Amino acid sequence: MTLKIAVSKGRVYEDFLSLLKSSGYRFKDEKTRKLVIKDLDNSINLIIVKAIDVPLYVNNAFADLGIVGKDIIDEFDDLFYELLNLEIGVCDLCIASMKNSKIKEMDYLKIATKYPKQANEYLKFKKLNGEVIKLNGSVELGPLINISDCILDIVETGNTLKENGLEVNEHFKKIYSKVIANKVSYKTKTDIITEFINKISW
Repeated sequence: MTLKIAVSKGRVYEDFLSLLKSSGYRFKDEKTRKLVIKDLDNSINLIIVKAIDVPLYVNNAFADLGIVGKDIIDEFDDLFYELLNLEIGVCDLCIASMKNSKIKEMDYLKIATKYPKQANEYLKFKKLNGEVIKLNGSVELGPLINISDCILDIVETGNTLKENGLEVNEHFKKIYSKVIANKVSYKTKTDIITEFINKISW
């Protein structure tokens, strides 16, 4: 029986592939533009998709498992199981604004973000009134053209912020990639999912 695994493309996929190889899985087509990659034993099929689509593939049973960052997971209602925290795709979800801005003194905060659910969590956590503006593209534009006072976004190196005159004001969450599972798959493929989890978490 083959496990279908939806994997977030880019750095998470590369890091996850390295984890699989170190766990004993072997691949022939790892350096390819193929969107579905099988290991040599055909025990797992990797489906390479955009991060935001991983939970959709898992929820709709197009994949048994998904590998995606906690930033994406927390934007979805709990329709899947979170099985394992992976030490890959590590970054920070941060509040950032223009240099020398005074957002810490504001009682009403406008936040531009790709993560509206978590931005609302931030406002609630800080006991602030505010407005969340969902942007799908470059959220750095929010403060630059006065759409928002700040942004809530993933920060890895911080270079994009610096180039656009922004700086980190606060680290809200540490983000890791996780293994998520379709609830039905977890019941029908319990043994092979458990074997897979044990193999990659040695």
